[in-house]
Amino acid sequence: MDKLKMETQDLAQMNIEKIGEMFPNVVTETRGEDGKLKKAVNFELLKQMLSDEVLSGDEAYEFTWVGKKTSIVEANKPIRKTLRPCKEESKNWDTTENLYIEGDNLEVLKLLQESYLGKVKMIYIDPPYNTGNDFIYHDNYRADDEKYNETIKLFDDDMNKQFCENTVSNPRIHSDWCSMVYSRLVLSRNLLRNDGIIFISIDDHEIAQLLKICDETYGNSNFVAIINWKGRGGRQDSKYYAAVHEYILCYAKNKTCFQAGEEIKSGDVYPKYDEGKKRYYKTQLLRKWGSNSRREDRPNLYYPITAPDGSDVYPMLSYETNESSSNSRKMEGRWRWGVSTMKKALHDEQIEFVKQSDNSWIPYEKIYAPLEGEEKTKKYTTWIDESNDGAKIINELFGCTVFDYPKSPSLLLKFLKMADVEDGDIVLDFFSGSASTAHAVMQLNAEDGGNRSFIMVQLQEPCDEKSEAYKAGYKNICEIGKERIRRAGEKIVADLLEDAKGEKVFDDIAQHFQLTLEEDHGKKAISKREIANNLDIGFRVLKLDDTNMKDVYYSADEYDQKMLVGLESNIKEDRTDLDLLFGCLLDWGLPLSMPCTSETINGNTVHIYNNGDLIACFDDNVPESVIREIAKRLPLRAVFRDSSFSSSPERINVEEIFKLLSPNTTVKVI
Repeated sequence: MDKLKMETQDLAQMNIEKIGEMFPNVVTETRGEDGKLKKAVNFELLKQMLSDEVLSGDEAYEFTWVGKKTSIVEANKPIRKTLRPCKEESKNWDTTENLYIEGDNLEVLKLLQESYLGKVKMIYIDPPYNTGNDFIYHDNYRADDEKYNETIKLFDDDMNKQFCENTVSNPRIHSDWCSMVYSRLVLSRNLLRNDGIIFISIDDHEIAQLLKICDETYGNSNFVAIINWKGRGGRQDSKYYAAVHEYILCYAKNKTCFQAGEEIKSGDVYPKYDEGKKRYYKTQLLRKWGSNSRREDRPNLYYPITAPDGSDVYPMLSYETNESSSNSRKMEGRWRWGVSTMKKALHDEQIEFVKQSDNSWIPYEKIYAPLEGEEKTKKYTTWIDESNDGAKIINELFGCTVFDYPKSPSLLLKFLKMADVEDGDIVLDFFSGSASTAHAVMQLNAEDGGNRSFIMVQLQEPCDEKSEAYKAGYKNICEIGKERIRRAGEKIVADLLEDAKGEKVFDDIAQHFQLTLEEDHGKKAISKREIANNLDIGFRVLKLDDTNMKDVYYSADEYDQKMLVGLESNIKEDRTDLDLLFGCLLDWGLPLSMPCTSETINGNTVHIYNNGDLIACFDDNVPESVIREIAKRLPLRAVFRDSSFSSSPERINVEEIFKLLSPNTTVKVI
C-alpha cells in the first residue's frame, strides 16, 4: 500500500517533464541533496536547441563530437525550398495516396514538418553504414579541414599524422556520420504519432553511437528493443570472427502510448461457436480503446456502419459523470479499422453486433481459433533468423542486379506487423534506397485488404557507370526505386488474381468434402479480386527544388530597368500551376496525397484540392464572376497569385466577396 505524499507536487520536476516531451535530448540526470538521482535539464544544450546560431563553449564527451551543435542548428534552420510535382514519372497520380520524394532527406524532412506533423505511424530507415569512407550526405555541419584537424589533433608537434584519415578509426568519419544521423532523427521524431515507432538498421561499427544518439533524440525512456537479424552468411573477410547478423534499433515516440503488434497468443480461450463456419471464436471490441482513441486523433476512422436493424452505429466512447453508472455521457471515438477493411469484414460476417438495453448496438470483431495444423502465434521476439532474400526478389523483378544489398521485403513486412500498422496508417522511409519498404507496405495491404500508405524519400545518388543498373538505363537510385515500385505492385496484383483462381479450386474441394459453406468461400474468392482491383500500387513523384518565388537581394539603388521588368512577376518563369499548388499545400501544412482536380470556369483554370480543402486560381486578372463562383463553393482555403488582381481595390473587393459569400474561408495571395 502506497503512502500519501502529504506534500504538493514538485513543480520543477513537472516542468522538466514538459520540457522533455518537446526536447528529450536536453533531459539528463543529477544527484539531489538526498543522494538520489533525479531528472535535470542540460541548459546549455537547451539554449542551443532554441538558437539559430552555434553557441560558444567546449564540446566534450557527454556524448558529443565535433560538429554536434552545428548539426542541431542545421536541423532547426529554415530553408527556402519546395517540392515540385512530376506527374509524368508518377503512377496513378489522381488516385494514389503514396508519395515518392526525390531530394536530400534533411531538407525534405523540414518541408514535411507541418503537413505530416504527428501523422506517421512507423518509420523505417537503413542509413548508410560507416565503413570508413566518406558518404554522399554532405551537410553544412562539416567544419573546414584546417579547423577540424586542429580540433582533433590530427598532427603532432612535428606535423606527423596521428592516424590514417580514411578509416573507421578516424574521428572525423565518426563525427560526420553522427552529425548526419542526429539532425535527421531530431526532425523525424516530430513526424511520428504519439503511438508511433521507428526502426533503424545498423551494423556493429556505429551501434554504440546510434544508441546514444537515439537516447538523446527520442529519449532513453522510449527505448523499445534491439532486434538481431541473422540476414546473411558469415563474412569470412572479417579479421577475427565472421559477422552473421545486423541490428535494428526500435524507439517509440511515446512508449506509454505505443502498442506492439502481436500474433494470437498461445493458449487463448475461444468461448463462442460459429455454426456457419464451424469454428470457435472470441470477440474484441471494434471501437478503439486506450490511447489515441478519439475522433480528433484519427478523423478518417470515424464513420458509421450499419447495424442489423439498419441503423447507423458510430464509435462512441462513454464516460461516467458521477458515481452512478447510469449517468454517463458519450464522446466521439474511432474504429480500429479503415473503411475498406471494415467493408470486407462486414461482407465476410466477421463482425458481431450486441444490442444494449437502450436499443443501441456495440460491434465486436470475431477472432477465430486456429484450425488444426495452423500455428498458434505469440509475441514477436528480438531474434529474426531468416536469410535476406532482398537481392533475389529485386533480381527477379528486374532480371539483373540493379541494387547492392537491398533489404528483404519480408523482413520489413514483419516490422510493419510488429509496429501494429493499421489500415489507413502512414509509413515513412527517408533512406528508401531500392524502395523495399514501399514493396512491403503494398504486400501487407494485399494480405488484408488494407489501405496503408507510404512516403519514400531518396537522394538522387548517381549509379556507378560500370554497374549493371547504369548499363540497364538507370542513371540514379531514384530511377531504380520508382521502377521497383511499379514492377512490384503489378506483380502483387497479378499474384492476387492468380490466388483468386486458386480459391475457386479450393471451393470445389471443400464442397466435395462438406468442409464449409459454398456461400462463405464465394465471398472469399470475390474479396481477393476486390483487393486486387482496389489495391493502391501507385505513387506521386515530388522533387525537391528551390522556392517557387524569385529571390530579391538587391537594395533600391542597385536595380536597373531590365531587372525591374524581370520582377513584374514574383514567381519564377518555369513554375507551373501544379508547382504553385503544392507549394501552397506545404505552406498550409496540408497532406500531399489527397485528390486534386482542375476545371475551367469562365475561361479560367481553377484547381480543387480534396473536395474544397483548398481552391486555387493562378491566372492573371481573374474576373469577379470566377471569384464569386469559388466563394459559393465554401472552400476552407482559397489562394490566388499577386497578378490575379490588377489593382489594390480589386484585391480588397475579393476579400469583401468572401466575407459575404464564404466568411469562414481563409484567403491568401502568393
